[in-house]
Amino acid sequence: MAYIGKSIESGTFAVLDTSGNTYNGSNTTFSLGTQVGSPAQLLVSHDGVIQKAGTDYSLASGGTQITFSTAPASGASIFIVEISGAVGGPLDSDLNGNELILDADGDTSITADTDDQIDIKVAGADDFQIVANNFKVLSGSTLTIESGGTITNSGTASGFAGIAWQSVVTGATTMVAGRGYFVNTTSAAITMTLPSSASIGDTVAIIDYAGTADTNNITVGRNSHKIQGDASDLTVSTERAAFRLVYVDSTQGWLLDHK
Repeated sequence: MAYIGKSIESGTFAVLDTSGNTYNGSNTTFSLGTQVGSPAQLLVSHDGVIQKAGTDYSLASGGTQITFSTAPASGASIFIVEISGAVGGPLDSDLNGNELILDADGDTSITADTDDQIDIKVAGADDFQIVANNFKVLSGSTLTIESGGTITNSGTASGFAGIAWQSVVTGATTMVAGRGYFVNTTSAAITMTLPSSASIGDTVAIIDYAGTADTNNITVGRNSHKIQGDASDLTVSTERAAFRLVYVDSTQGWLLDHK
């Protein structure tokens, strides 16, 4: 087939053999002799008139048959071309680093023009990158887990803060792992009690909210656990103290981090 301008670089065009079909003004469904994945993959001519996919015809029997909305008359001339082959088959082309454009205005694409690296562009911006054993969310992009979604970690997670900061505390509180507490001892000393049960990696954080821990101390109640390997509560008497406690095991208990 001849072209004006750049020729088609990928895709196939095959005239389907429908010679075994009988058009009698009654039958509407006919064999395609192959399987296609979408009506849009077919170019259908009915007596010289191009048919509209989804309106004038649809697919049946898993894409192996075509169904016309109006039965072709006896002796009708039906000509069908399959474009790009059946959905589910591979793209039979080596892109060799060329950009694969995915949308109508050409600003969303996948390219691998750097060896062993795949770049994903969305709306004109480089958002994601895949290299060996690494999926990268690039600067300016966000990985969002929608409501109902779940991330399951079976490996190692690093670089996550893991602290949900709570509103200012003004009285004795039993802490919850994964939370941070601004403790206001302006009026009186306050005891912050560690969780009753703990697992390795559990973390709590405390900040002296008003800078008054030197006058009214913050006491970290051990709640039967050890703190820094000692079976005693921890007294905080330093103004503007800010620290985290991370649980390790029953021998050492909760250990100071970022003290």
